[in-house]
Amino acid sequence: MAIAYREWREGDDLALLEVWGGPETVQAGQFRGTLAPSGNAPWRRCIVAEDVVDGVAIPVAAAVVHEAALHPQRLWAYVEVARDHRRSGIGSTLLTMLRHEAAQSPSGVSRLRCKVEPGTPGAAFAEAAGLTPIQRSRLVVVDPAPLKLPVFGDGSESAATDQVEDLATGSVELSDVVGRYYTAVHDWDSPGELSVAAVQRLFLDDLSGAHGAIVLRAPKASAFGHGIAASRKGRLEGFAISYAQGLAGTDADGPGAAGPTEVFLGHEPKLDADQARAAMRDLLALIAYQHPVMLELDDAMTALRAVVEPLLETGKAHVQGSETLVVSDPA
Repeated sequence: MAIAYREWREGDDLALLEVWGGPETVQAGQFRGTLAPSGNAPWRRCIVAEDVVDGVAIPVAAAVVHEAALHPQRLWAYVEVARDHRRSGIGSTLLTMLRHEAAQSPSGVSRLRCKVEPGTPGAAFAEAAGLTPIQRSRLVVVDPAPLKLPVFGDGSESAATDQVEDLATGSVELSDVVGRYYTAVHDWDSPGELSVAAVQRLFLDDLSGAHGAIVLRAPKASAFGHGIAASRKGRLEGFAISYAQGLAGTDADGPGAAGPTEVFLGHEPKLDADQARAAMRDLLALIAYQHPVMLELDDAMTALRAVVEPLLETGKAHVQGSETLVVSDPA
């Protein structure tokens, strides 16, 4: 076996696909899409390993490192080696080459991170390379009617309408809370302060797949102080953004809707722990009342975990697929 290393070239994706076959994990399938020619806008370095037999070079492995616009404190890295060429030092050599490239990144950032599935060869390789978990993520499907419906105010329809509202995904108020929540629950790999435009692009516009949003508000407040009738909308305490046919439980789903509705559930990060849990519980009870919903649950989402994990324990929710670990070089 004579291994040679070179930069990625056009056609390598098809050649490697013949050797690799289908991706072994969801994460592998996602990262294969980042294998592309090296460049500087955005900065990316991609390397291919070839096995040269009788003068014929056959690509058998590839590796990529690139900057991330959303989480710039680390570089994304990925290495994949054909099954029959593993445990021969190719992966380690490629990783060493990636580290050399990372040390010269224009941003000055050199720490690597990747996503792996526990118990897989990729996870074992990452552990051996010194990458350690910094976050765990699960896709959780919540069954219909997992929680008792909340009662708002005096229990009247008008009280409920004051606190539960359909809100346009273009709302600046919604964008502000979504951006601050995302930053708050990603302090382990901070995206920094997100602009309203960035939040719209990532989570709320048509290209993001967003189809609708409902929000939970605090009770109405008076703009003129105690004793004056409340007329001002209460502050936004929680949000649920749907990425399917419509927000779960609405007519848009219809009786024949297939599968759970994907929902991004979050809260105003300034709420205290009890308020945040209450907001998550009430919203989840509402959106999953008639139809199942699917949530991405990171360990850093403490309020949402406090609501969902008891449902996992009682069988009213289940994890779909395997967990995902984000692994990283130490600080």
